[in-house]
Amino acid sequence: MATLKVLVVDDEPGIRSGVERILRNFKVDYPFMDEMYNFIILEAGTGEEAIQIIEKDMPDICLLDNKLPGMQGIEVLEYIRTQKYDILVVMITSYASMELAVKATYDGAYDFIPKPFTPQELKSSIENITKQLFLKRMARKMTHEGKQVRFQFLSVLSHELKAPLNAVEGYLEIINKRQLGHELEAYDEIINRSLKRLHGMRTLILDLLDLTKIETGKPNQKIVDTNLVKIAESAIETMMPIAIQKDVQIVLNAPDKLNRQLDPDEIEIILNNLISNAIKYNKQEGKVEVIITEKTKSITIAVKDTGIGIDENEKTELFKDFFRIKNPKTKNITGSGLGLSIVKKIVELYKGEIIVNSIPDKGSEFIITLPV
Repeated sequence: MATLKVLVVDDEPGIRSGVERILRNFKVDYPFMDEMYNFIILEAGTGEEAIQIIEKDMPDICLLDNKLPGMQGIEVLEYIRTQKYDILVVMITSYASMELAVKATYDGAYDFIPKPFTPQELKSSIENITKQLFLKRMARKMTHEGKQVRFQFLSVLSHELKAPLNAVEGYLEIINKRQLGHELEAYDEIINRSLKRLHGMRTLILDLLDLTKIETGKPNQKIVDTNLVKIAESAIETMMPIAIQKDVQIVLNAPDKLNRQLDPDEIEIILNNLISNAIKYNKQEGKVEVIITEKTKSITIAVKDTGIGIDENEKTELFKDFFRIKNPKTKNITGSGLGLSIVKKIVELYKGEIIVNSIPDKGSEFIITLPV
């Protein structure tokens, strides 16, 4: 559990103690946060005392009354802004001072809470402040660490999700207004188009989640005794509906059982991605072969297809985040451009290697070697 320091600056002891009681056992949690947040309350009765506490304890949040004896709250706000401290300031103000509160927000305050306030009003404000503080610091951390892929997520999401959402919304409007008449068969094509768009969005979201998990540097691996053959069989079964649509045959060439200490979820991600690609980029009535072999000090997973193949100059780009092969043969093939990037990152976690053999118009073979 993480802790945030909240500095309450108010010359009324009742306000300070009231905030302490309300937030004493209060916790904030959102699905996108790594952990729950609770709060430590610091108190100051004057602006001068607030500055001392800020310099000593550096709070995360400051609930600041403007009307203080001596140094005014607006001056404390100006000090925090001048020093560029990472503190979210929320003004506490009476309804009579609403104009001043609005001005304070222009001067750098994040928000304001009119008093008297109810416990629920304070909790709602603190929830929102905590969320904003978390996102603000996460964005700063991403920039500092050079994780540009996170910002690529935003552009990819806006492009790859906005367009299909608009399309699905348009199709639903057509159905809702019965623009093609009242026969159900008339809507088959746009229903299929909608399902295809939704499938693409789902794939993208799952790929982003997989990549985020790996990119954090803390993949939280669960290494257990894993039967690779069983996972391969499950992956083939999962991909079979896609294979049937293209009349692609999938063959598994493996021993009856092959157990190793691995993370089954990661092996499933590898096989799902490679088999899915082998089907998508295959020819009608093509073939996919999944080969698992065991050597003295390693295991090999190979996925071979009879598809469109890969040009030599594209091989070097294949494993980059968001890279997709773009040519007349692939224009109708959907994907996030993350699958092979994710596969390579997982393979590297095991200090393994992945190589690609491919001949244009003949097919491709992806071979992964994992040391025992």
